[in-house]
Amino acid sequence: MTATTDFDAVVIGAGNAGLTAAATLQRGGLRTLLVERHNIPGGCATSFRRGRFEFETALHQLSGVGVEGQQYTLRSLFERLGVADSLEFVQEHDLYRAVVPGQYDVTVPADWTGAVDALEDAFPGNRARVERFFALVRDVTFWYIAALRRTPAADIGPVLFRQALRPLMDVLDEHFDDPGLKSVLGTYWPYLGQPPSRLAFQEMALMLYGYIEFKPWHIRGGSQAMSSALLDSFVAAGGQVRFNTAIEAILTKRGRVFGVRLDDGQEVSARDVVSNASLPVTYAMLGDDSVPTAVRDDLATRRVGVSAFALHMGLDATPADLGFTTSTTFVSVDLDDDRTYASWHSLEPARGICLSSYDIAPIGFAPAGASHVSLLTLQYGDVWEKVPPAEYARTKFAYAETLLDLAEQAVPGIRNAIEEADVATPLTVARYLGHPGGAIYGYDQDRTESWLFRNSERETHVPGLHLAGSWAGPGGFQPTLEAGHRVARRLLRARAA
Repeated sequence: MTATTDFDAVVIGAGNAGLTAAATLQRGGLRTLLVERHNIPGGCATSFRRGRFEFETALHQLSGVGVEGQQYTLRSLFERLGVADSLEFVQEHDLYRAVVPGQYDVTVPADWTGAVDALEDAFPGNRARVERFFALVRDVTFWYIAALRRTPAADIGPVLFRQALRPLMDVLDEHFDDPGLKSVLGTYWPYLGQPPSRLAFQEMALMLYGYIEFKPWHIRGGSQAMSSALLDSFVAAGGQVRFNTAIEAILTKRGRVFGVRLDDGQEVSARDVVSNASLPVTYAMLGDDSVPTAVRDDLATRRVGVSAFALHMGLDATPADLGFTTSTTFVSVDLDDDRTYASWHSLEPARGICLSSYDIAPIGFAPAGASHVSLLTLQYGDVWEKVPPAEYARTKFAYAETLLDLAEQAVPGIRNAIEEADVATPLTVARYLGHPGGAIYGYDQDRTESWLFRNSERETHVPGLHLAGSWAGPGGFQPTLEAGHRVARRLLRARAA
């Protein structure tokens, strides 16, 4: 016979959305249990140690933090959750340095005017075109956010309907002739997991706006400091957390959730369950007989998204020693983004990397005279699932060398400064996060995954089950942090009605 404990709500998973959902629910008056199968909170928002270095797992730039006084920012969300005063934000003053050897090497400031000036310097004669493009970015973002806030369609500016779902590359082609300039303006596309030829313009517009208007940031102590602060807020409000515990089943009766069963057999009753796990894993917890036909039909049309390959390095040299000029550098072999996207399904040498230096504005992970750097490229998990176990170690280190080859194009000599290194493949990500394919953004973030066509977050077809995170909406840190809070507030309003 299993022991039963009563809660108002159970939150599955202490990733970004799980933490903000749990803190919001508990602070909103619901007795909440947070269940995490690992021994620390965070999911992607965590860090680990190797030698005398701490390595940031996944955060490259935190969007949407904003400066003091800006509304509708992550800063204000953290204030509502009682953690803003315990976090020290570290601002990046550039969006990125974009490098294609032999084509361009451009650093774009995180400022509308500065970005225009930098792009005009690199690609003379395009100032007016860049200004028009940025004006369109701001207009589409304004109306996109208005639509997300459920402004009636009749009150939405027509520019959104004309431009939002167009491929980014079509919009770039309409504004510019120079292929290098188009490439630089599309640099952030790997953050969204789709090349410009497939990516909806509204998604890039929102990202560019978020980073230019609200600046890119890091957190002193890394994303783990944020995760720990959110957990502390939850516990201080009276919430309970179970680490090293998995959910074996989401329990239903007559089609409605009434609790969960933990992996030790204990049953926990709760009227509402918020899942930060992937959709396939979440619905598998219901059991085959309890998954509605509408859900089965929806999941059958979706494609598991891209994962990541990361090389974390502790370098026995300062950023200045190595010639770093900015915290975030993108390096690509050429301008063919479609070719790069196709390469994510293979083990051919990396064609594009994001290089993050966490000590231009230090977050506290490297000792004096040293620095912490990560190299990241994207890959689909099925590539690594085909590697024989006996060949896995050799294959991952050989592939890591191809990332270093690209890094050397922007930071010569970086290879010679390596003191500590750790490599993560999509299999590592899958094992740690429990996501199918190690997907970091959930499903493929193409235009069919837009909130305009998918409503996973708002409609699970199972009363009492709520979905929060990248598998039910956009991926990335800011969207998932906001999603957990949004889903919890919606639940609280329903309870109060």
